[in-house]
Amino acid sequence: MAKKQDKNSWKQEINDIVRGICGGFLFGIPLIYTMEVWWIGSLVKPKLIAIAIAFMFIVVFLLNYTDGFRKRRNTWRLDEAAIDTVEAMAIGFVCSAFMLWLLQEITPETSLKESLGKVVYEGVPFTLGVALANQFLQSGNQNNSTSDSHKGNGNSKPQQHHLHATLADLGATVIGAIMIAFNIAPTDEVPMLAAAISPPWLWALMAASLVISYTIVFQAGFSDQKKRRQQKGIFQRPLSETTISYLVSLLASGIMLFFFQKLTLSDPWTMWLEHTLVLGLPATIGGAAGRLAI
Repeated sequence: MAKKQDKNSWKQEINDIVRGICGGFLFGIPLIYTMEVWWIGSLVKPKLIAIAIAFMFIVVFLLNYTDGFRKRRNTWRLDEAAIDTVEAMAIGFVCSAFMLWLLQEITPETSLKESLGKVVYEGVPFTLGVALANQFLQSGNQNNSTSDSHKGNGNSKPQQHHLHATLADLGATVIGAIMIAFNIAPTDEVPMLAAAISPPWLWALMAASLVISYTIVFQAGFSDQKKRRQQKGIFQRPLSETTISYLVSLLASGIMLFFFQKLTLSDPWTMWLEHTLVLGLPATIGGAAGRLAI
């Protein structure tokens, strides 16, 4: 019995961390494409970094004290809020460092001071996203009883047409991708990052986009995932849906870059590919958020 409880405890812990990570990506990804923050982080003095961390601790502590990113917390306890705050900040900083490394804004040649400044300043929205993940991105599991009660009456209602379900998902993906990536597309960050990323790194960018998208929609607990997996449609399986949604997000990214004249028809296909994949990461995360909303 004790082993089963320990197993459930570890499972809940992992679920909480995954939810926090996904919340961090949803909130933090737009700022990660802002070069001004890179510059400020690379030039900031250690004293200001310490002040930023202290201020962030206070804000995240207040958020965790009222709710927190864990589902298991039922009482307002200062010690639990403090522990959750340290963990939320650690998750936010790790997510920030991972994205900066993935976009090659942090490399082995980057000094420790510069790396720390960039991670802390870019980590602010990631950390806030972790702390707010459970508060504003509630799981749909509380509605399971309602959905279960309708299962018996499912035969009395016509099944949603597969094509309609698919188009609804694709439409939500496009809307979410545009909402997140539209402000990034006209900036100079995209060509700057594309120029710095080597071809093998583009594969890592693609893999990260797919994994983050899949985790947000099917693993983080932000929606009724059981219902999500049972939804009917042409591509309505977790892997196929994630892949098709990624391709749609890439298409939307290419169109946005063309719209803002960051790409032209005379540009080589390699340039189109590099720029589209770079913008495709925030677009894919936005697309995942869009699918959560339907």
